[in-house]
Amino acid sequence: MRSSWRFGALFGVLALFSGAVHAKDAVTVQLDWVVRGNHAPFFVAKEKGYFADQGIDVTAIRKGTGSTDALRLVANGNADFGFSDLPTLMVGRSQGVANSALLAVNQKTPLAIISLKKNFDLQNPKQLKDANIGVHPSGSTYIFLKAALAKNGLALADIKQSTVSPPYENLLLLNRVNVVPGYIDAEVPELEHKAGGPGSLSILHGEDLGIQSYGSGVFTSDKNIAQRPDLVQRFVTAYAKAFADVIQDPEAAADTLIKNNPEYKGKKEMLVAQLRADLDFTFFSDHTRTHGIGWIDPALWRSSATLFKEQGALSPSFDDTQGFDTRFLEKAQPLKR
Repeated sequence: MRSSWRFGALFGVLALFSGAVHAKDAVTVQLDWVVRGNHAPFFVAKEKGYFADQGIDVTAIRKGTGSTDALRLVANGNADFGFSDLPTLMVGRSQGVANSALLAVNQKTPLAIISLKKNFDLQNPKQLKDANIGVHPSGSTYIFLKAALAKNGLALADIKQSTVSPPYENLLLLNRVNVVPGYIDAEVPELEHKAGGPGSLSILHGEDLGIQSYGSGVFTSDKNIAQRPDLVQRFVTAYAKAFADVIQDPEAAADTLIKNNPEYKGKKEMLVAQLRADLDFTFFSDHTRTHGIGWIDPALWRSSATLFKEQGALSPSFDDTQGFDTRFLEKAQPLKR
């Protein structure tokens, strides 16, 4: 009898130990804004079990109120991983918000200067002089606007700035402003639909404005990298696998977004349009062909930092060798394209 009791006790201890070994790491993801097409890899990795295969339980993928807040929440430990505009990550880092980019999802900035063609046919940056531009004076769109103006010999003093809260699109539709900065992979597809379809907008892409910079990407806190590098590696590995799936089948990625976010029922066309904008303009570069999707090139990171320093968004003391870490993506062996 005593032997049986001992065996049962031993079995219980082993069962508890086994459970501890196989327990998944619970993590949360903080998005920068409402769900968009380029957020799809998080949901695909969760839906297809890629996170689970890496011993990770993503308990929440939270909508956000902007890159600045997403960066603070992750740096403060209120979320484990996040998605944000990477120039805004640089600015936050210069202010003591210690995060590092793990992947640059947008190899080229998805930000653009947008107008309704029928009201203000925007063909070149010089037309921005004296234009009425709607923008909130903080965050990614404001940083981009200042850089675009500076790159083309203009300053905030050369425009009429209407301070508004995002989203800005309705202000264009109501003809209350001439121009807004916005994301080609977020607002543009829906705005174009409301404005009259293809060709109804005038769009100056970041490259048209001379902006060579990364867009949005995945990040975590420096504390996580230092204290939980194995978790960071497993997260990046799962994410990179899902990112490749999204690239190869954006229609299926949109279905996954809708399944996990029922409020997007009936909006598949818009989500696919957002993803196709990224596939056409932002996901790929010379670096992704040689190093894989999501790669961060130190030279481009430095030149981006220089641009934002020159136009005053980034402190001159910012260390442009910091703020990104490609070790994890390199080990994940991402798709080359």
